[in-house]
Amino acid sequence: MTNEVVVFSGTAHPEFAREMCDLLGVPLAPTRVTRFSNDCLQVQLRDNCRQRDVYIVQPLAPPTQENLMELLMMVDAARGASAAQVNVVMPHYAYARSDKKDAPRISVGGRLVADLLATAGTDRVLTMTLHSEQVHGFFSVPVDHLTALPVLAEHYRGRDLSNTVVVSPDFGNAKAAGRFARALGVDVAAGSKRRTADDKVIIDAIVGDVAGKDCIVLDDEIATGGSIVTLIEAVRSYGVQSISVACTHGLFTGRAAERLNAMADIDEIVTTNTIPQDKPVDRLVTLSVAPLFAEAVRRIHLGESVSTLFSEESTYGE
Repeated sequence: MTNEVVVFSGTAHPEFAREMCDLLGVPLAPTRVTRFSNDCLQVQLRDNCRQRDVYIVQPLAPPTQENLMELLMMVDAARGASAAQVNVVMPHYAYARSDKKDAPRISVGGRLVADLLATAGTDRVLTMTLHSEQVHGFFSVPVDHLTALPVLAEHYRGRDLSNTVVVSPDFGNAKAAGRFARALGVDVAAGSKRRTADDKVIIDAIVGDVAGKDCIVLDDEIATGGSIVTLIEAVRSYGVQSISVACTHGLFTGRAAERLNAMADIDEIVTTNTIPQDKPVDRLVTLSVAPLFAEAVRRIHLGESVSTLFSEESTYGE
């Protein structure tokens, strides 16, 4: 990489930013975040931005609102410092779950925050595994949308998968689960799910053959753990052989750690480092996606194609 690139990190996940910079061979530029007596944030980028390609690394991890405001101020600071391009590297976009108006008089937060990022001065967004496909269209700036499925699939390769089935918690995630299953050469099944609250769902049945199988339960995100726990209880009733859980974004909020730790028949919980993994979750395996982001940054900066990184079909050679 040339010295035309400068990378800053917010306070949400500096370890991720440092790993990405190590892979790129560039230093992580210093940032200072302070707070005034009236509780207002102040952000200072402590390296030259003028006519440089600036990359700001900040997932929207809890505390989400603090990290979002910090990110917006960093983007504004880079734009005000005459950066050539301001690129937001956002491994986790928390507001992607607010992707539709499913009740009267509510805000579509996913679109609103996308507008805020553009207004602040963002030229490009690099993110991973948005909650739904329509969220990509909320952004008025280019978005490179990476997938962690190849990284997760690589974790399971080399095992005996002859009796394995990938299980999606619902039909909405079944498309990704199908791609993941094809990458491993196994079958796929899905739960028939109804959500009754943010942390409570009902799964009426499992569509597909899971009886006597080794199950890999795949979801894009685990927050409170409600969907995953309910799905595991459902597949357990079919007499499955073993259960492994995999997800891209391991948030593990609320009682998630307690719920998952209480399920002794889970062999492992596999996630990535899109957000810091500091929750007391047993049997947790954390895979790094920083190499994917570093390669995407390299290609963006050099004007090369990044399609093989964010296209699951290209990655899987379909």
